[in-house]
Amino acid sequence: MSAPPTRTTGAAAGGGAARGPLPCRVVVCRDCCCGSPKITGVDHAAQTERLRAAAPVRVSDCLDVCDQANVVVVQPSAEGRAAGARPVWLGLVNDPAATEDVVDWIRDGGPGVAPLPEILDLYTFTPPGRRTAP
Repeated sequence: MSAPPTRTTGAAAGGGAARGPLPCRVVVCRDCCCGSPKITGVDHAAQTERLRAAAPVRVSDCLDVCDQANVVVVQPSAEGRAAGARPVWLGLVNDPAATEDVVDWIRDGGPGVAPLPEILDLYTFTPPGRRTAP
C-alpha cells in the first residue's frame, strides 16, 4: 500500500517546504452577487481569508447560482477523490459561524474523508445542470 500523494506547500521557494497529503481545495464565488454589497452584513474578504487558512482557495467569477450567494465549493483532497467523493456545493454561507463549520470540516478532511456535519446539510445544494449520483 502506498502513501497518499504529497506536494510541496507554499514555502518551496524559501527552502524549508513542508510536505503532506494533497488538501481539499475551496472555490469561492466572488462576482455579481456573491462577495458583493448585494449580500449585506458579510465581510467577504475576512471569509475568504478564513477559508484560506484551512485550504487553498480559488476566487471564481460567477458560478451561475446567484440565488445561493455566497457560494463555497469544497473540492475533495486526493484521498477524498480516491474514496469517490465529489465537490460539495454550499450556498448561503453568509454567517461567520457557517464559515467556521466549513473550516472545521475541511480540517477534518472534507469530502470523502470526514462525514459532512449535519449543520452543513442546511447549506448543501446541487447546482443546476448537475445530477446527483443514483
